Amino acid sequence: MSSQNTSIHGEWSSRLAFIFAATGSAVGLGNIWKFPYITGENGGGAFVIVYLICVFMICMPVMMAEIMLGRRGRHSPVNTMRALAQETGRSRGWQVLGWMGVLAGLLILSYYSVIAGWALAYIPRLASGLFTTVNTLPPEEVNQFVSLKFSDLITDPIQLLGWHSIFIIATILMVAGGVQKGLERAVQVMMPALFIVLLILVFYAMTTDKFMTGLHFMFDVNFKQLFYPHCETTTNCQFSGQGVLSAMGQAFFSLSLGMGSIMVYGAYLPRHASIAQTTAVVVLADTVVAILAGLVIFPIVFSHGLAPAQGPGLVFNTLPIAFGQMPAGSLFGALFFLLLTLAAATSAISLLEPATAWLVETGKFNRPWAAITCGLVSWLIGLATVFSFNIWREVTPLAMFAKFEGKTLFDLLDFLTANVMLPLGGFFIAIFVAWLMNNQKVAEELDAATQDRSYRFWRFLLRYVTPVGIGLVFLNVIGVIS
Repeated sequence: MSSQNTSIHGEWSSRLAFIFAATGSAVGLGNIWKFPYITGENGGGAFVIVYLICVFMICMPVMMAEIMLGRRGRHSPVNTMRALAQETGRSRGWQVLGWMGVLAGLLILSYYSVIAGWALAYIPRLASGLFTTVNTLPPEEVNQFVSLKFSDLITDPIQLLGWHSIFIIATILMVAGGVQKGLERAVQVMMPALFIVLLILVFYAMTTDKFMTGLHFMFDVNFKQLFYPHCETTTNCQFSGQGVLSAMGQAFFSLSLGMGSIMVYGAYLPRHASIAQTTAVVVLADTVVAILAGLVIFPIVFSHGLAPAQGPGLVFNTLPIAFGQMPAGSLFGALFFLLLTLAAATSAISLLEPATAWLVETGKFNRPWAAITCGLVSWLIGLATVFSFNIWREVTPLAMFAKFEGKTLFDLLDFLTANVMLPLGGFFIAIFVAWLMNNQKVAEELDAATQDRSYRFWRFLLRYVTPVGIGLVFLNVIGVIS
């Protein structure tokens, strides 16, 4: 097999197009709210240092390996792994790795679309000035008002179904256009727009009187808080590695590894593009977006005397209060939720693409019908998430197990994909490339010599450091270690 082959789906027109696409796949809702929050809660700059080490020592080697697999195979993850297993004389069972990525993408998209629908719904809410009324309310009623507006959205299955459907349809339309006319055209518009909106919000945050407070919240180096959490509130100061495990987990999941997206995008990468250089740019851009998001969120939160909260509590309950109180808050609030929607959309198309590419390769579907079919499957699975917040909120299928007590269908989908399928995917990618593929052919695909120091260091990381790191994260999330 030669990497000179071209994909039947086409190629990115340039290295920059791939960088936009891969960065868009990596940048998602988690970058906007999760990274800033866990940074502040785990020692600020100390957490960032550990996170960056994990990114470059664990995640970047896996991303390079996944892109390399895609470009060498030039097919969907399923057929790429089938072909490369045959090339290396390994069992055809390795195609299960491709299937797992395709399935993970469809499952993640099913609930990702619902959450993205929340952000989409908040754009007109903020733009209409709905939350400016918080200025007229007594302080004790403000939180109740905003929480009620969010509750009105998620407890209404018709509203949720509508926004979920709109987002899935938009995703299908972008993927149906193909590599250059669909995926590439979409990311070339959305990624610059995302950065422009993000920078506008950063400049606004810099004008607030709490910008430096937000900066300190994220970046003050506090290794004591990282390794001895809650030590300031208790005399029982016990060492904990949970902060480091959180950094490793965030680094891995932030880059969309193990779900087939990066592999199928790599299949469309031109031969002349450097995998190592391209991966470095994508990793850097993903990290910069996460950091800039924190510089937007926390100065705004602190400027209005609000307590930072994690996840949807921060984005949908806390920030609307701040936007409702600030000058031109309707505009900046709408821009913020536009930013969330753009981040979600660039990730969504990468989640749908692996399954779509596989259906096209069967020869039974053209691209539009393949995209529609896969999108419809995700939409149907997404109904479980839609109803998990309302009519099925009491449905907890695995409640007989203590670990899953109280977990809805949405919670179970999230746990299965993020905590089981993705780390397993990344782990076996590392094993296949570093231990089973021909060393010479891997080096050729990376435009390196087997004796190059940089190549040998990358191979060492992929062989020994990365599997151990991913293994620790996996054992932590399933509760074996804590």
